[in-house]
Amino acid sequence: MNSAGLSLEQAPPFSVPLRFFLTAPWFLVLAAALLAWRGPEVFASRWLPATLALTHLLTLGFMAQVMLGALLQMLPVVVGVVVPRPRLAAALIHIPLTLGALVLAVAFLNGSPAWFQGALGLLGLGFGTALIAVHLALWHAPVVSGTVIALRCALGALMVTVGLGLALGGFFGWGFSLPVVIVTHLHTAWGLVGWTTLLVAGVAYQVVPMFQITPPYPSAFVRGFAPLMAVLLVAWSVLTFGDWETAARLTGAALALGVGLFAMTTLYLLTQRRRKIGDPTLAYWRTSMASLLAGALLWLLTPWVPALAQAPQVEWLLGILLIFGFAVAVINGMLYKIVPFLAWFHLQAQLLGRAKVPTMKQLLPEVRIRRQFWAYLATLLLLLVAAVHPSVLTYPAALALGVTGIWLGVNLWAVGWTYRRILQDGLAIAPVRDNQVMRG
Repeated sequence: MNSAGLSLEQAPPFSVPLRFFLTAPWFLVLAAALLAWRGPEVFASRWLPATLALTHLLTLGFMAQVMLGALLQMLPVVVGVVVPRPRLAAALIHIPLTLGALVLAVAFLNGSPAWFQGALGLLGLGFGTALIAVHLALWHAPVVSGTVIALRCALGALMVTVGLGLALGGFFGWGFSLPVVIVTHLHTAWGLVGWTTLLVAGVAYQVVPMFQITPPYPSAFVRGFAPLMAVLLVAWSVLTFGDWETAARLTGAALALGVGLFAMTTLYLLTQRRRKIGDPTLAYWRTSMASLLAGALLWLLTPWVPALAQAPQVEWLLGILLIFGFAVAVINGMLYKIVPFLAWFHLQAQLLGRAKVPTMKQLLPEVRIRRQFWAYLATLLLLLVAAVHPSVLTYPAALALGVTGIWLGVNLWAVGWTYRRILQDGLAIAPVRDNQVMRG
């Protein structure tokens, strides 16, 4: 594994990102429980309370958890800037974000303004801390690389996403006057295309060549993709809000083409892997990029094809492809690389010369990753079919989603438990050896 260009000595304590990574999978389990509880009615409309609760369990509980935790890890290592007091920052982000996601789901289900108010306070604290801490660090980057540009654009998109989300929360919690449908569309686009896609792109510039042993992304693409997408998002938002329908459609088509270009570029690079030995996380990347490409094509065609525009299932298919197919898959795959790598790295740093440190494959055997991928893939396919035939496959999809979340959670907890055990044993043995050397 090539780690050239990474400042590993600046890495934060393992507990900083790990708390996010170990929490996230259980939100998949909660989403599965909600889907099983409410059943096929969830697929009746994207505007139903249960549907909104399910969506935010995935986007806030799972996606945002991992993405913010990964940022706290990446900034010192990849960008070369340190988030001040990382343990305190992690706690002030993780705890409100976790509680806020839970409270917001309850708020959608019971409709009480008080619950929305509580959710907004918690989420405002968590995201506010994250935006301040990460922005302050990111804008002090010593070198403005393509990754830094993409991360800055992604953080700007997160700021817009959070602002729109808080405005919508104000509508539910305090009765703010808003064009709710338009603001919801903007909130969704900035969250999925701006925050999620641009952050994944910025991370991919580093981890795809490093972990998958591929050629680097083209330099022009690395420096130009994120700023162009950010500009297009701003233009699309203004046109959508101003009700310039044709211009908004054309700008949306450009956004879809940009998203598809990132997916195709990544899929092409994955075909150029220099390592011929199979990597179990490769399947997650390929599934993620294939889902993103399919979602981009569906997004591109829907406004121009009447049959698609009038089909109620299209919104569900698009949401499943972009949230569970694209984002959850790539996050799942990266967790299987990041968590064992960080466990190995921190054990090396603390036990070098004192105890034998297991390899990444010993910390997390590949067979566990491959088996959980098949559970994930079955879940994705069942969700896609359930969107079209909810009465038949909603409950199997819920069961598969629960299995996927539990399996991922157990695999990651096993790495954390093994890390803790080896570290404690190694530190306990080391003083004995040191005493023996001194007596000799």
